[in-house]
Amino acid sequence: MLADISGSRFAALPVGIDESFVEDVLESLKMDVAVLDRRGTILRASKSLVGLGGAMAADLAGMAVGLHYRQVIGPAQAEDDPVASWVIEAVEGILRGTGGETSLEYSREGSDSLQWFQLKVTPLKPRGTGVAIATTAINELNATREALKVALRDVEALRSRVHESEAHIPQRVSEASIDRMVGQSTAIRDALSQVDHVATTDSTVLLMGETGTGKELLAARIHKLSPRRSLGLVSVNCAALPAPLVESELFGREKGAFTGSLSRQIGRFELANGSTIFLDEIGELSPEVQAKLLRVLEARQVERLGSPKPVTVDVRVIAATNRDLEIAVREGTFRQDLFYRLNVFPIRVPPLRERREDIPVLVWAFVDEFAKLFNKNIQSIEKESLEALQHYAWPGNVRELRNLVERAMIIANGPRLRIQLPTAGAVVSSSTSRRLEEVERQHILGVLEKSGWRIRGAHGAAEQLGLKPTTLEARMARLGIRRPSGKDV
Repeated sequence: MLADISGSRFAALPVGIDESFVEDVLESLKMDVAVLDRRGTILRASKSLVGLGGAMAADLAGMAVGLHYRQVIGPAQAEDDPVASWVIEAVEGILRGTGGETSLEYSREGSDSLQWFQLKVTPLKPRGTGVAIATTAINELNATREALKVALRDVEALRSRVHESEAHIPQRVSEASIDRMVGQSTAIRDALSQVDHVATTDSTVLLMGETGTGKELLAARIHKLSPRRSLGLVSVNCAALPAPLVESELFGREKGAFTGSLSRQIGRFELANGSTIFLDEIGELSPEVQAKLLRVLEARQVERLGSPKPVTVDVRVIAATNRDLEIAVREGTFRQDLFYRLNVFPIRVPPLRERREDIPVLVWAFVDEFAKLFNKNIQSIEKESLEALQHYAWPGNVRELRNLVERAMIIANGPRLRIQLPTAGAVVSSSTSRRLEEVERQHILGVLEKSGWRIRGAHGAAEQLGLKPTTLEARMARLGIRRPSGKDV
């Protein structure tokens, strides 16, 4: 309903619908709503819009039509309320035409216990006509999530006792456990055992492993088993952030800190206060940001860009990398003191080639996932396909396996699934004497040739391999792969 409301429609209600009817509708919703025009002026607001809570509760309860929304939320922002800052950042993005729909889950102290809310900021249609702000209590939803986690643990315990004698017999797992680390190999069980030991502490964890091995899933597992699980995990892909914005994204900024900084923004560390922050691809940070991150880890304080005032944060850090940081330290590209700060509890995440016995279980997990998505009924998988998968080198690890199963499910037209490897030359017999690096090199070359040496974009080599473009380029450099002249990547 909110997406179809514009300011002009509020100004001229259809015949037979009066102001009191609109107010009754807003009050009857199980969420609290405010609607702004394209200048940020409040057009309508349900009288019980107090879900943002805290310093803003009293003002929002009496939110008046005709006021600019900053007049209501501004005082809370001035008192360093992070939710108010988030709302202003989201609304201003939509009003400028650069932002889209976004949401945030946050908590407030209630009379008896912690109260949880979900906040959504949405552009009205057509775009440019205004903004809708809606908040709703989600305490019951969180309770349901916790009950589901307990049920999933029970399902996983039962599933681990089941043994299938034939490779092509469905080794299915609960659809809801797709986001968990699936497998019973010694390699993955050792990693999970380390995760379970460290999860209940506040110690810093460093996850090391190749791209696509599931480091982000282990980070989520650590957080879910930790005392901080009541707050959401804050994830940051250090390689995906533009270099000029990394510092402000991590540590925040003040209004006017640099050109284009029109408002204050809290950083990810402040957002993760009391919770856990996951710094993925930590090895890609610049030396300057590494130095500032070291200070944060040592002092547990952040300084927003443009402000000398430190802000104390209580954050548990989980870092991940697909690089060998010890080599990076020796080469001078990664700070030694930061490495020691992060390397408190290192966990090596095994590549798929070291846990081949898990491949059938993983395949069926992905088949179940895509069967529902594509409305297909797969009863069996060709035994030859599973055997070929278990002899493949898997340079893209579990992510590549998932992509391969998805492609097979798209073209499947019967109850029996055939999974075709990307290139026949990349299948490796267990008795072969060829070095793994050469197998990886030949496989990447084959995919590059197939994609016309295009790395990025849809159907590019990176997408086909299940890798990020930057990761593929790094591997090409390590393996001595250079594109022929005249080829466009």
